[in-house]
Amino acid sequence: MPPLMILCGGKGTRLRDVTELLPKPMVPIGEQPIVWHIMRSYAAFGVNRFILCLGYKRDCFVDYFLNFHAYASDVTVQLGRHHGITYHDEAVEADWEVTLANTGIDTMTGGRVAIAAKHLRETDTSFFLTYGDAVSDIDIAASLAFHRRSGKLITVAAVHPEGRFGEMRLKDGCVHGFEEKPSRVEGFINGGFMVLEKAFVSRYLAIDKDLFFEQAPMRRAMADNQMAAYPHEGFWQCMDTPREYQLLNDLWKSGSAPWTARWQPDATV
Repeated sequence: MPPLMILCGGKGTRLRDVTELLPKPMVPIGEQPIVWHIMRSYAAFGVNRFILCLGYKRDCFVDYFLNFHAYASDVTVQLGRHHGITYHDEAVEADWEVTLANTGIDTMTGGRVAIAAKHLRETDTSFFLTYGDAVSDIDIAASLAFHRRSGKLITVAAVHPEGRFGEMRLKDGCVHGFEEKPSRVEGFINGGFMVLEKAFVSRYLAIDKDLFFEQAPMRRAMADNQMAAYPHEGFWQCMDTPREYQLLNDLWKSGSAPWTARWQPDATV
């Protein structure tokens, strides 16, 4: 499977009550940060290489991943001249390779991807790309197969956002009904969970801290007929607000969080 690149450098200002202390991808769902949940969802399909595009509060990621095994296991520390560490539990994520790429405090998403692309291997003709603040039960393998069939340089997952507001049904200038906060909107948005050819980077991106991935690069790809959309009708939820943070944690506590459907039984830490 191709590697996964995750955009983790933003400040998450809409979740300010929580992100004053933590970068948004490190905000926990249960005992683990949301970025772990995202990585676990890809790992269920065989992805084991991850490139994290870091910026805001980069030290939080460095601390978490450098001490990952210690946080996940009982530990015996031998002090003194013959110091050493014994981990008493095997990490579920033992085969993960995680690259912590410093892409700058103020760099925008397009610049971050361009900078982190140096960590792609020569054999990586394609890679996954997503944001560090949304979980989904999307079929990663199916999205990759769809992307390869399309022959495009980028495929985005098209999802239905949650219905946040009541909707009115109109006909001939008159209101014919109300629907109080539908569970989801019928239209599609880009839900992240993208697949890119490496050629997208050289063609549309540049090491420019002011370059937004979602603006000129994506618009140019669309104009060149190089963008496909993989429709996902299942679960998708971002964590932009305190209410959404609470929703995801409530789903986790329920024991049936939708984004964990394909996880291994021993991965529900």
